[in-house]
Amino acid sequence: MYHLQKFRFGKARWFLFFAALLSFSYCTTDLPTKPTDGTKQAIADSLMIVTSHPLAVEAGLEIYRQGGNLFDALVGVQFALAVVYPRAGNLGGGGFAVIRTEDGSVVTQDHREIAPKAAFREMYLDSLGEVVDGLSLRGHLANGVPGTVAGLLDIYKDFGGEVDLQTVLAPAIRLAENGFLVSEVEAERLNRFQDQFRKYSTRPNPFSQKKDWTVGDRLVQPKLAKVLKAIAEKGKSGFYQGWVADSIVAEMNRGGGIITYEDLENYRPVYREPIAFDVDEFKVFSMPPPSSGGVLLQQMFHFIDEGNLCCEDGWDSESAHLLIEASRVAFALRAEHMGDPDFMKFTTDQLTHPARLDSLWHFFDPERVGEGQLFIEKDMVLPETWETTHTSIADGKGNAVALTTTLNSNYGNKVVVGGAGFFLNNEMDDFSILPGLPNQFGLLGSEINAVAPGKKMLSSMTPTIVDRDGELHMVIGSPGGPTIISAVFQVMLRDFLFDMNPYENIQKSRFHQQAFPEETRIEENAFFREVMVELREKGHDFSEIERMAVVKMIKRTLEGKLKGAGDERNPDDHAQGTNSCCDF
Repeated sequence: MYHLQKFRFGKARWFLFFAALLSFSYCTTDLPTKPTDGTKQAIADSLMIVTSHPLAVEAGLEIYRQGGNLFDALVGVQFALAVVYPRAGNLGGGGFAVIRTEDGSVVTQDHREIAPKAAFREMYLDSLGEVVDGLSLRGHLANGVPGTVAGLLDIYKDFGGEVDLQTVLAPAIRLAENGFLVSEVEAERLNRFQDQFRKYSTRPNPFSQKKDWTVGDRLVQPKLAKVLKAIAEKGKSGFYQGWVADSIVAEMNRGGGIITYEDLENYRPVYREPIAFDVDEFKVFSMPPPSSGGVLLQQMFHFIDEGNLCCEDGWDSESAHLLIEASRVAFALRAEHMGDPDFMKFTTDQLTHPARLDSLWHFFDPERVGEGQLFIEKDMVLPETWETTHTSIADGKGNAVALTTTLNSNYGNKVVVGGAGFFLNNEMDDFSILPGLPNQFGLLGSEINAVAPGKKMLSSMTPTIVDRDGELHMVIGSPGGPTIISAVFQVMLRDFLFDMNPYENIQKSRFHQQAFPEETRIEENAFFREVMVELREKGHDFSEIERMAVVKMIKRTLEGKLKGAGDERNPDDHAQGTNSCCDF
């Protein structure tokens, strides 16, 4: 068990419960059809949903009111995100889920994409052994075999099923058929990638148009609706076989891709034991490999064990130095040792063993920046990432799911499947295309994460559930590439130390250190000015980025209330719930 030491406690928070009551969410019956910024905080008794778009939340609530359970609602939310949040919500991608049932048991589901059977180690290199620019990011060779549909349908089969699959898919189908009004953020993203849509998609698609997208334009997706109807009618075979599979394979053949019918038919999600560890009275459950999130969370909490951490209104220089260095070492270990668990040299138990971590932490100097370089230094950049999406959902019985899903980059590989109307992922870039060379997120990898057929690529997605004294306490996750891990860790830490209101906690400025490059990325006001001066004296370098990660969080109060909080960094984030008072 790890222990957190507060140097001093911040100001009282007793008034926040009453402030949260002002954001009380009430029952509605119709899906809204106008683009509005999401509500960023809510409180409820029966069910709480926080995700990246208001229409997806409403889809889940509709299913719940029709008699579905939490898991039915979750699946409906995810299929709706594939319609209304096309830059990250998906049918053609993959993800991870941490699942808690009301009896307190926790399991994780891995529906990460896998490399096609025809993939090979040097597939993104030219004849000289150099990386072909963009080949693992854009176009038909960039995508792994999608796992989202199989994963969601297994969750429905194994945990849901209180309503039929047609009811679960109905809101998403309606949104695809009737269309929805695009938000300012979605319009900007669609405009940004128009040239790439036209370049890499081989057939007409609803995302490409001659004029710029503007707020309030209606996006109608009839071909996607047809795919959703096939899934509602036939389940997995409606996607991985039949005419949808025909469409995927035909798209591959038109663009030089390598996914085959065999790849699609053989895809299977995997249930795995969670990474689980204790921090004081809290028990953390997070995602194991091929996600690096859970392992890095445990490593960082180990490194700061017994550290004096101050303060609620902002970290002092000693605390900030400790947290930055803990992240630096954890990310260096990630680069050297992590990947698909079937290919890793060390087990997760070995990577989180206290004696091993102590031996790596012995060089920590409270006055100076550590090396953290476990192999070659590289000059690389860390672009801002928005392309993943996360859903946190919890009910009053103690059921909860943290689910993170992705296409990797915005709109994945920019290929819309002809005749089917959905984007494919570009997850192959998450492999170590050339060990020692950074991917789009500036992350290094080793041979353990090299391309191989049937292999899963390493991920930073960190869906996490926390219990407190045996009861559900928190559901959390985020998009944001490697900054996901930093954001989730920092929000959890402030909650454990200071019992912060979830909305206020999420809006706090963040920092990110991933060992390569040496400089620490910071949001504006991440540290006080005098703290920055003291950190620079210790050898820290900084670069400022506009924003990092977009956390979605539910916190259960000791009274059993569910407080949902979205992130102001994404105007479309939405938190909404239902209450036992509501007439269903």
